[in-house]
Amino acid sequence: MQIVLSPELEALVQRQLTTGKYKSAIEVILAGIQLLQQQEDIYQGRLLELQKDALIGQETSQRGEVVDGATATAQIRAKGRSRSVP
Repeated sequence: MQIVLSPELEALVQRQLTTGKYKSAIEVILAGIQLLQQQEDIYQGRLLELQKDALIGQETSQRGEVVDGATATAQIRAKGRSRSVP
């Protein structure tokens, strides 16, 4: 595979090489690809968490176990005050 980098990206690769952390341009590019993969893994994990939370919320709502926003906020504040009182 051949990749053509813009002048800005070439300059970024060169700056990384001058730090001494990488020995070649391919090492810089591989590091970038690894970061992209890590970011994607984190995104997928968070997406699954949000989907689970949404399902819990939907099930709770179907059981009628919900409160309006003002009530929920008041309950959270009251719980916080009770924890801060010795």
